[in-house]
Amino acid sequence: MSAFWSATALLPAGWAQNVRFTVTDGLIAGIEIDTPARPEDQAHQITLPGLANVHSHAFQRGMAGLAEHRGDGAGGASDDNFWSWREVMYRFLDRLTPDDMEAVATMAYAEMLETGYTHVGEFHYLHNDADGQPYFDPVEMAARIAAAARATGIGLTLLPVFYAHSNFGGQPPNHGQRRFIHSLNSFAQLLEACPTLLSPGDRLGIAPHSLRAVTGDELAALIAMHPQGPIHIHAAEQQKEVQDSVAFSGQRPVEWLLDHVGLDERWCLIHATHLTDAETNALAASGAVAGLCPITEANLGDGIFPALRFLEAGGRIATGTDSNILIDPAQELRGLEYSQRLAHQARNVLANEAHPSVARRLFQATLSGGGQAMGISPGLSIGHAADFVTLNPAHPALHGRKGDQLLDNWIFAARRNCIDTVWKRGRKVVSGGQHFDSAAVTARYLKVVDRIMCE
Repeated sequence: MSAFWSATALLPAGWAQNVRFTVTDGLIAGIEIDTPARPEDQAHQITLPGLANVHSHAFQRGMAGLAEHRGDGAGGASDDNFWSWREVMYRFLDRLTPDDMEAVATMAYAEMLETGYTHVGEFHYLHNDADGQPYFDPVEMAARIAAAARATGIGLTLLPVFYAHSNFGGQPPNHGQRRFIHSLNSFAQLLEACPTLLSPGDRLGIAPHSLRAVTGDELAALIAMHPQGPIHIHAAEQQKEVQDSVAFSGQRPVEWLLDHVGLDERWCLIHATHLTDAETNALAASGAVAGLCPITEANLGDGIFPALRFLEAGGRIATGTDSNILIDPAQELRGLEYSQRLAHQARNVLANEAHPSVARRLFQATLSGGGQAMGISPGLSIGHAADFVTLNPAHPALHGRKGDQLLDNWIFAARRNCIDTVWKRGRKVVSGGQHFDSAAVTARYLKVVDRIMCE
């Protein structure tokens, strides 16, 4: 047993003072409020629960910034969009070996921990060798993801991706997609082997990539293959995707999912950017989570999610880092609110009567929605994982602030260095804002970048 004390901590019921947590086997075993610290306690000033990053493509951390020149993709100088960015991504991933994958993922996960994410949902679709052939070990690349999570200490919900087609109607995959492809049989073998990769507290889900990449019959088979646990899918990220869906089925992607698969609490729809009002209301009523990635969605020019309507309808949200071009949950939440301010030409759009602080409302919503989407129990409660994030009380942005003002300033007014320590299942993995193995992780990552950039 170990003990952890904080002058102020955000508990499920709200801010509490002089809080003492006891931790056993990585879980919170007891919570005392208004109690003094003891000499043996790990003492801190400001404590928050760790957040879940519900959508990561870890390997893309290595290509961050490489698609910021117009004309680098297939679209040409006059047509730079998601689809041209995807061509840059295809070229980058062709160079990655399993060792590279592990090094890049380890870097990404260390950065996630340093910024306050304590659990990651890895939407893992880089399955095959560079020639498109499967590895001798079907979980070669998934094992590298699990090894990176284990080495850094971050919690993992592994979401192996089923990807079989290039567009609606089961069209054959293109050359750039060869490293992603599975049949239902080979995917079943992958899924069966994945539980052996997981550490205590980790979870396993599935991720049909999108309705572009999976037929209706395949989707039904995948759901039957995995009767329990999270299901994640890309949906309605781009206008072209919506248009192609309507041309093929007569329905928009989210509309089709609502009508055909029975969306419920197991599901997380990633992006869901382009929704009608009726889809927004129905998705909120379904209990599914909308997995929003504001930094990536802005970087790719996806569009703006209808967050105000969705939240007012009772919708559940979480955030992810997707392309990992910039890893920071505070900036994801800031970007979500700022997108709504631009769309509605107003301020504090996502606040409400219960939470006049936008930061508090979004933090609580993404804490809860992230836990649901990852299949874990979030927050600082007895029986939950001892996942603590402490803020630096000496940071100028936090000086003189208390309660929800601490969240307001962390999310909207701090540049960096707000996070002091991060604890995962009672183990300190970040101290002084830096991951415990930062130097070695960075050195290994830089070697991969050097090799790739020289090719």
